[in-house]
Amino acid sequence: MLSRSAILGASLLVLSSLGACQSERPEVVYEGEAVDVVDMHLHTGHWHGIGPSSQRFLAERFPHPIGLNAETSAEEQIQPKGILGEMDRAGIRRSVLFAVYAPRTVGITTNENVIQNTAVDPDRLFGFASLPVDAWDLHSAEALEQLDDALEHPQMIGVKLAHTHMRFRMDDPAYYPIYELAGSRRSPVYLHIGPTPFPGAALEPQYTDPRYLREAIATHPETQFVLGHLGFDFIEKTEGSLEDCLSLAKEFSNVWIEASAMGSEASDPEGKQLAHALTRIREENLTHRFLYGSDGPQAPGFVEEYLTRTIAAMTRAGWTLSEARAGLSGNFDELFFRELE
Repeated sequence: MLSRSAILGASLLVLSSLGACQSERPEVVYEGEAVDVVDMHLHTGHWHGIGPSSQRFLAERFPHPIGLNAETSAEEQIQPKGILGEMDRAGIRRSVLFAVYAPRTVGITTNENVIQNTAVDPDRLFGFASLPVDAWDLHSAEALEQLDDALEHPQMIGVKLAHTHMRFRMDDPAYYPIYELAGSRRSPVYLHIGPTPFPGAALEPQYTDPRYLREAIATHPETQFVLGHLGFDFIEKTEGSLEDCLSLAKEFSNVWIEASAMGSEASDPEGKQLAHALTRIREENLTHRFLYGSDGPQAPGFVEEYLTRTIAAMTRAGWTLSEARAGLSGNFDELFFRELE
């Protein structure tokens, strides 16, 4: 079996020519120049593994009459063929698929399912592993072994956690072994930050506020933390913990930031909030810590739409071409190649 670094290196070699495969997918352009894009936040799985609230959410996102048969439509959308089609439509060359273990909220997508789906196109699809955390006092050793086994696979290059969906506190040291394992595996940890509207989620600050992560970040310098959604409050549709995310990224060199979903039509119809967040990132000299993700596919065209909205927000925020290149793919490559050296 090839190593992670070998697979990623071969992938970059294949995809390094921006003129390759233009007949299959369009160029992404910033300031008149073609740019490479990695979407580090896509969801895969099966309809039956999605929680009831997520099923309703997806069904509402599909336009009439597609939404009348939401199960079939969504199943096609989150399978590799559908995801690759959305990537092609947007001009995105590589993406990361998330495993999810949140049975009380958004559902379950197993590590095995993600590994299977990345195998459909290993040059373009990679995965983040996760683990069950329920009954942690009884089953932590088994769950950690499950995570370790998944990270052994070369396509699985990170860890996905969502305290609010998985209902465990950010500051509970009982779960710090997850960060220790990720650090030893040199696998960055993606964290959902901020309140979520999904029923069953834990919404108290210790599950959503990144300030509760400070001790974990400080005591695990070997572990790279990605603060997802920039702490956006998806209930009130406000910036939420944006400033706390930026503060942690400025204080700690092992903190990265990502702005998926917060700039969507539903959350930010005029694009003001995403543009403000990207302006603040630039003002704080943190463009080198920004990673692009969409939180798609959600509905047909969402992946393309979110990238278009992000590029518009970058332009509005005054990002240079070099900053945009870094944010859309360069920082991803820097983080994961550095971790695999």
